[in-house]
Amino acid sequence: MKAVVMKQHGTLEQIQVSDVPVPEFGPGEVLVEIKAAALNRLDLWVLAGWPSLRLHMPHILGSDGAGIVRAVGDGVSRVRIGDRVAINPTLSDPEDEFSLSGRDNLSDGFAVMGEHAPGFFAEYQKVPARNLLPLPAHVSFEAAAAASLVFLTAWHSLVVRGRLQAGEEVLVIGAGGGVNTAAIQIARLAGAGRIFVVGSTPEKLAEAGRLGATDLIPRGDGDWGRAVFQLTGRRGVDIVVDNVGAPTYHTSLRSLKKGGRLLTVGNTGGAKFEFDNRLMFGKHLSIIGSTMGTHQDFRTVMGLLFSGRLEAIVDTVYPLEEGPRALSRLEEGDVTGKLVLTL
Repeated sequence: MKAVVMKQHGTLEQIQVSDVPVPEFGPGEVLVEIKAAALNRLDLWVLAGWPSLRLHMPHILGSDGAGIVRAVGDGVSRVRIGDRVAINPTLSDPEDEFSLSGRDNLSDGFAVMGEHAPGFFAEYQKVPARNLLPLPAHVSFEAAAAASLVFLTAWHSLVVRGRLQAGEEVLVIGAGGGVNTAAIQIARLAGAGRIFVVGSTPEKLAEAGRLGATDLIPRGDGDWGRAVFQLTGRRGVDIVVDNVGAPTYHTSLRSLKKGGRLLTVGNTGGAKFEFDNRLMFGKHLSIIGSTMGTHQDFRTVMGLLFSGRLEAIVDTVYPLEEGPRALSRLEEGDVTGKLVLTL
C-alpha cells in the first residue's frame, strides 16, 4: 500500500511516498481503509524527533484519520465491514487504573497514532475497535479527519480541565491553528461572554470572527496585551488559551484577571522560558496543562460536529501523493484550519 513515511528523524527531506506492507491486525482490532487524513504540527515535531521518541522506521505519519472498515479481528462486534468510521487516534492500556476510571488519556500506556505508533497517512491502518465511532452519511471523511485530534484536544482543555463557565471571557492566542479554531467554537458553544482572538493576518481574524470571536486583535508588534487590557476595562480575562509558549506566556499571564486560568496543550514557539512569579501568587493565577482527551470526550465533541453545532475548518485538500508538499506548506505556517490528505 502507499503511505507517506519518514525514513529517519530530520528535515522534510526525510519524507517520501513509499510502498509499505498492509498492517496485520489481531483480536479486538479492525483494518480501516483510510479515506482522509489530516495534518497537525505534531507531524513536524515527530519528524524532528526528541530523545525519548523511539520509532520503527520507516514511520507512517498522521494522527487524524477517517475511513471505511474493511476487515475485523476476533471478538469485534461493535462495527461491521463497510461501516464509515471516525477514528480516535489515542491508545491506552484499557485495564490500568486511569482507563478504568474513565481517564484514559492519563494511562501509563497512553500513546498517539502517528506519534508513537504508525499513523494514517496510508491507504490502510489497523485500529482498536473501541477507537471507532460510526460516521453519519452526511459528514464527509475530510471533515471527520480534520476535526478529531484538534476538537478532542480543545474540548478536554477548555471544558474538562479549564471548567469554562457561561459568561466567562476567553482569550485565544492565534487565529488560524486547528486547536485554536476549535477552541473559539467551543467557547462560543459554552456561552463565553466575550471571545478575544489575537491573529497574524486580517484573513485569519475574519475567519475567527465568523466562528464566534467577538474581539479581534491584530498581533502587530506584539503589544496585544495592552489591547486586551483596554478592551476589558483594565480587568483582564478569565481564561487564556496559549499554545505558543515562550514568546507569549508573559503577556498571556498579564492578560488574566485575578483568579484567571492559563490553558496550554502545546508550545509551538518554544517550551522553556521564564516568567514573573509575582504575577502568579499576586493575582492567584493557575496554569493548567492538558494532553488530548478521553474516549468519552471524543464521543461528546464528535457528536457536536455530527449535529452541526461545531464545524471542521479545512484549508486545503491534497491527494496522498502530495503529502510531502502539504507538510512543507504546514511548516511555512500560512494555514487557517487543517490541511487534509485524501486517498
